[in-house]
Amino acid sequence: MKSFEELLVSSAEAHGHLCPGQVVGVRMAMLGCRLIGLDNPTSHDQIKKLIVYLEMDRCAGDAVAHVTGAKLGRRSLKFVDYGIMASTFINLETGKAYRVLSTEEARALAAHYAPEVEGKYRQQLEAYKRMPDSVLFRVQEVEFTLSEFDLPGPTRRKVSCDRCGQVVRDHREIVIDGSALCHPCAHGGYYKNADEITWPNMNWTPESSRQETANSGQQEECGWE
Repeated sequence: MKSFEELLVSSAEAHGHLCPGQVVGVRMAMLGCRLIGLDNPTSHDQIKKLIVYLEMDRCAGDAVAHVTGAKLGRRSLKFVDYGIMASTFINLETGKAYRVLSTEEARALAAHYAPEVEGKYRQQLEAYKRMPDSVLFRVQEVEFTLSEFDLPGPTRRKVSCDRCGQVVRDHREIVIDGSALCHPCAHGGYYKNADEITWPNMNWTPESSRQETANSGQQEECGWE
């Protein structure tokens, strides 16, 4: 595995800025991988052994994903919205799993580990680099249950919702009174009043966009600097 300093720099670049959460997330991921015996989690052979559960959608979560290489698209990254600064690291080959939690005590101890640094934000950032793992984290060895539908790999099941017709993958349908329903139809979704619409330039494709650019003799400019 790369050094903490290298991982922190690349994680902050990917995330967009350096912050205390990045420090905590990088260290959390490094500890979790060590505990389950993966020394190079982003390598082709080890990434297939790894499942990571994230319990927060904060800066630290991006850092954990960056260090481990776990991704939603690979189905190796699972998000559970607990609002807890914690992640669970699972080695599918050995069955070992550890939940690593950031301690609240670490905040109060920032002044002890970085007394010369002024400003709460900068002090926490520096202190989290210096604290031993035993101060920054608590660790729980945990048991887990994964069905075949939770594992990385191709889609293992597809059914159509009996109400709206939308395809539901990987056994995520909900059966009510014998009907297979998608979650929004069964229990409501994060949205409401869904109304199908038409929109301008409905037949756009990347190919047609390139052709229009070529015909105009101009290059489209990227909005990023």
